[in-house]
Amino acid sequence: MKALPSLEESDAYLLGFLAGYLAADGHVAKDGTVMLHSANRAHLEWVRAAALRVGIATYGITTAIRKGLAAADCEISRIHFVTSTMNPALFLGETARQRFEAAQKSFDRLRWVVVSVEETDREEEVYCAEVPGEHAFAIEDNILTGNCFGCGAHGDIIGFVMRHDNLAFPEAVEALAGEAGMPVPRPTEEDKQKYERRKTLHDLVEQAARWFEQQLYAPAGRAGLEYFQRRGLDTDIMARFRLGFAPGDSGALRQHLLKLNYAEEDMVTVGLLRRPDDGRTPYSFFRNRVIFPVTDRRGQVVAFGGRILEGDGPKYVNTSDTPLFHKGTLLYGLSRARQAAADGKPVIVAEGYMDVIALVRAGFEGAVAPLGTALTETQVQELWKLIPDAEKVPFLCFDGDNAGRRAAWRAVERILPHLAPGQSARVAFLPEGEDPDSLLRLHGPRAMQEVLGEAIPLSEAVWRMETEGKPTGTPESKAAVKAALEARVSTIADRDVQVFYRTEMRRRVDEAFAPPPRPRPDRAPWVPGQRPGQPPRRHVPGMPGQRTAPPPGHRRRNPGNLAAARERVLLAVIINHPELFDELGESLGMLPFADPALDELRRAVIEALAGQTGNDSAGNDSGLDAASLCRHLSSAGFDTIVGALLSESTYVHAGFARPEASALDAKKGWWPTWRHLHHRQVMVDLTEAKAALARDNSEANFARVVALQQEVIRSGMGMTDDEDLEDA
Repeated sequence: MKALPSLEESDAYLLGFLAGYLAADGHVAKDGTVMLHSANRAHLEWVRAAALRVGIATYGITTAIRKGLAAADCEISRIHFVTSTMNPALFLGETARQRFEAAQKSFDRLRWVVVSVEETDREEEVYCAEVPGEHAFAIEDNILTGNCFGCGAHGDIIGFVMRHDNLAFPEAVEALAGEAGMPVPRPTEEDKQKYERRKTLHDLVEQAARWFEQQLYAPAGRAGLEYFQRRGLDTDIMARFRLGFAPGDSGALRQHLLKLNYAEEDMVTVGLLRRPDDGRTPYSFFRNRVIFPVTDRRGQVVAFGGRILEGDGPKYVNTSDTPLFHKGTLLYGLSRARQAAADGKPVIVAEGYMDVIALVRAGFEGAVAPLGTALTETQVQELWKLIPDAEKVPFLCFDGDNAGRRAAWRAVERILPHLAPGQSARVAFLPEGEDPDSLLRLHGPRAMQEVLGEAIPLSEAVWRMETEGKPTGTPESKAAVKAALEARVSTIADRDVQVFYRTEMRRRVDEAFAPPPRPRPDRAPWVPGQRPGQPPRRHVPGMPGQRTAPPPGHRRRNPGNLAAARERVLLAVIINHPELFDELGESLGMLPFADPALDELRRAVIEALAGQTGNDSAGNDSGLDAASLCRHLSSAGFDTIVGALLSESTYVHAGFARPEASALDAKKGWWPTWRHLHHRQVMVDLTEAKAALARDNSEANFARVVALQQEVIRSGMGMTDDEDLEDA
């Protein structure tokens, strides 16, 4: 054959060449299948590209091994065409054209539909749904399932369509059933009538959208067109968003739709007309406004938003709730954002129509906006449904002024009760005086990306809500901030998320309101038995010692406060590092605490961990981790005491008790603290034993006193009164 033409030739030339190629080497089967064969696969690759250029779809290229001359193996390649995209004029042969026109191909679709799988020597190109260009893919048996050996993606046909098209399960089933020609179970006759009624209303709104689009380019729409052009929109972007114009004539739309045989009452129902109270003829709701069509999840126009250009009236008006539209459940740009989220792009909530258009133009195709209301609970759930990832974190974008912050806090209030593991949001504030549209026009997409990069998590937003501008100079005002944070956190329905938020807020309160640390004097080199600034308490060769009272003015810590602090430290170590319980649990169990509340918590911790430690039959650690233990204790009613325990007021004395400390450091710090409490308990036991001996001078009582005196000596060897805890 002669050389293949360039793909840059005109469409007419390429169509003529394809028609000739089909006439020479093509074939139309009796059932209407259209195919083209070639021994040169590269020729069919060109055909595929040329067909796509002129709007003809093709299936994959298949290759088979055939016996050629002298029984030598040779390859023959074949390409199938999607007949619904072809015109009968392409077939120059009479027989081929008649077969094409007579055929009714039920399987003719733009996606492979597997009916059955049989073993064959024919090689098929089957590409992975997850990784474009990867075709290490196997179709298993006859059950419409697949597995990619390259990336590990697997699943059935429904799961494939859900991931590929970002559809919910019912929508995927409906789409596949339609392609396979299978009937979807239909509801009752009454439901059918509702469906037909809804379809009529959809058609009516679609016709209105087309009329608004036409008016934008008519003489009456000149002001609207100039407005959009001043905002930097070209013809392509106006067509993409189907922007339009509603002229000032209050009867023009009504007359147009009546000519198309739509009922006036239906126009009122979908919000296009308003009926006066005095019974006069209904008039257009949208007049002298640029129009922003609002689509549902499937991209069907269901409502409109309008911005006034001149004259009296609100700046923006929106369609009221109708049988097709509820403004609290949809978002502007929702159908487009669904695919963007499936492609891994961020979901961004802006404040208005033009903000969304500007963001999409700049490449942020996951942009959406509420429809004239504050963000609703239903819209929040829609945002999370859009994002297919395990971590569902949309960005809430607000102006940086006071009004923007108030709007942000209202949105946070709406979201907070619905937080769940993996479902959150981040709040992004624009520079003051800017909105997304102006920021992108002046500074470009990089500036918007920086705004998103500086977005704060919801926990930070909650903290700012209750602390910014609030007085904190008195104990009462600090307590008020703490109470407000506690009340805010208590609105979170998910128990686990609430516990972690409460812990985080208490940590912030402790850090914000803790007294400033006392300055530490410069310390001299450490000498065994010597405290800084004092002579050594024990003998050190060559240095004068101190065997009597400390110098005047020295204040010793209150032993009761020290004991309570040590009890908190022991529990904090075990709760933050439950993996140490096997080694430390027995010692913790033999040491009763003086503080009744802490002692009750100690018993609860031991009970929770005693039945959970050790390894399972597979050798895996089956114990509770720190987060699980906190949740268990919280559910058992220890929420408040655990929150206070795991706070800076405990860690400031014992850094080894912090959750980020290593298990080795935690264990090293735990034992000296335990020995102090154990020594104190032995002293209490010795006092009781001496009193018992005074009452009854028996041999058993005497032996107990002697044994406890020896234990006092052993347990107290090498200890100072507070060497285990740091100064706050």
